[in-house]
Amino acid sequence: MGANTAENTNLRLKAVLDILAESVWSGATLNAGEVLAEAIVRVPFNDHEAELLSGGIPRGHKTLTSASAKLVKAGWLVKGRSGWTIPEDGLRATVAFPDAQAFGAALDAGTPVPADVAVPTAPPVKPQAKKTAATKRAAAKKATEPKVAAADVAEPKVAAAKVSAPKAKAATAKASSAAAAPSATKSTAKKSTRKAPAKAAAASAVETLPQPDAVAIAGDFNKILGAPEDWAPQYDEAQMDFNPLVQVWTLTAELPAGFYTYKIALNRSWDENYGAFGARDGANHELNHDGGPVTITYSHATRDIVVG
Repeated sequence: MGANTAENTNLRLKAVLDILAESVWSGATLNAGEVLAEAIVRVPFNDHEAELLSGGIPRGHKTLTSASAKLVKAGWLVKGRSGWTIPEDGLRATVAFPDAQAFGAALDAGTPVPADVAVPTAPPVKPQAKKTAATKRAAAKKATEPKVAAADVAEPKVAAAKVSAPKAKAATAKASSAAAAPSATKSTAKKSTRKAPAKAAAASAVETLPQPDAVAIAGDFNKILGAPEDWAPQYDEAQMDFNPLVQVWTLTAELPAGFYTYKIALNRSWDENYGAFGARDGANHELNHDGGPVTITYSHATRDIVVG
C-alpha cells in the first residue's frame, strides 16, 4: 500500500482496471459499486482516508470516485448505462504500466499506451492466486445457474411419463380381453391427470426474489421531484417503479446540474435503508449531475444501484 493518499489512489485506480480485466476473462458482471468496493478491499484506506466527510462518505472513497475520471479521460475506462467496462486500451494499460508509480505518472502526463503493447489474452494474476471477492461473487452466481436449468429440464420427465403410457396400454391390451381396453384407457387418463400438477410445479420452480412493498429514493432532491420535503421516503414522489421482468426498481427524473446525495429506503420508512456499496445504513450515495434526465436503478438482490 502506498504511503500517502495520492499513491494509494493510483494503486486503487490500477486495481479498478485489473478488476475489470479479470471480469472479462471470468465472465463476471460487476456494477460500478462492486468494482470500487473490490478496489478498496485490495488497497484499504489509511486512517486519513477512512475519515468520514459531512455526507457520511469516507474521504478515500470520494477521492477514488473523483479520480476515476482520469481513467475515462485516458480512454482506459468507459462509464455507461449498464456499468463500467474496460476497452482494449485499458486492457493494454494493465500490462504496459505494471507498477503504481509508472501507472500514476502515465495517467497524470496523459502518456498513451505504447503501440507495441498487445492486448493481454489472460488476466495479469497468477492462476494460483487467492480468489478475490469479485471472483467469488461470480463463482457463486454461476453455481446457482444449473439449479434453475435443472428445474427447466424437469419438464421433459413429465412428457416421458406420458409417452410411456401407450406401451403400458398395448401390453395390457395384448394380455387382456378387448373389454379391458377401455379400462386401460381410463387408467392412462388418470395417470396423465395426476402428472399435470407436476408439470405446473416444474414450470414454477424458478422463484422470483421477494420484493419490498415500496422502494424510495430519499435524498436532497426530493423537493425537486415534487415532494413536500427532502429526505422523506414516505411520499409518492420519491417512490420507484418495479419491473417484474428484470426484477429491478427504477426512477427517472429531470434534475438541474448539481451535486446530490441520497439513499434507498424501503417500505416508506427509514427502518431498512441502503447506501454506498449496498450497505445497510451505509454512507450516502453521491450523484454529480450535469443536468437533464437521470435514471436510477435499484436491485434488491444486490441492494445496490446503477445510475444512467
